[in-house]
Amino acid sequence: MYGRKASELVKEFASVEHGQVFTFNNDLFAQVLEECDGHLLHLQPLMRKIQEHEDKLKDKSRSQEEIGISEDETSKSQDEKTLIQNALKSDQFGALVHHLSLVRNKRCLMAYVYKRAEVIRSLGWMVDSVLPETIQEKLSTSEKEYFKNHAATLQSYMAELDLHLTVDMIPPKDPYIKVRVLDDIGEIALSDQVANLARHAIMFLRRTDAEQYITQGQMEELTG
Repeated sequence: MYGRKASELVKEFASVEHGQVFTFNNDLFAQVLEECDGHLLHLQPLMRKIQEHEDKLKDKSRSQEEIGISEDETSKSQDEKTLIQNALKSDQFGALVHHLSLVRNKRCLMAYVYKRAEVIRSLGWMVDSVLPETIQEKLSTSEKEYFKNHAATLQSYMAELDLHLTVDMIPPKDPYIKVRVLDDIGEIALSDQVANLARHAIMFLRRTDAEQYITQGQMEELTG
């Protein structure tokens, strides 16, 4: 059935929790594109046949007006016109089916890409410029490039304003938080110190320094 695979793409992102990143379905996406190519291959010859049928009908109408023909010839010509008209309608309906299926697939593909782009853009406000590996492996190559360009634009805008727009809108009660390091990050120059962020280390860091590592899954905030 035409459009079934495209509808599966839409159902896929509709079933995911809002804002959640899900793995790009390369196989299903490629199948929908392949179906679109098939519709186009069917549509092009049908449009040529429709044009040929219309030209034949015009020629016959013109011939009947310009040349006097007998009653038998008129009946025969009318039968031929009926056959052409029936063929024309058949090809028109066939072309309409392929055209509408093509448009529907296109809308589903665009919805799928746009929905994912919305989530990717939102990530730019939660991480700096590097996505966690667990998220990167869920994105297509073009989506990774899209995030890279979006993040670079956002960073450039914040640098121009000299204002960090990705921090919490509500000021924290304490600028320092207690964190546990989950990966061996190494020696890092932070805003107020140079720290060796070794795995399992527990330390107090500025919230603004720790946020990017927490978002990337390399640290966790300890509360209580």
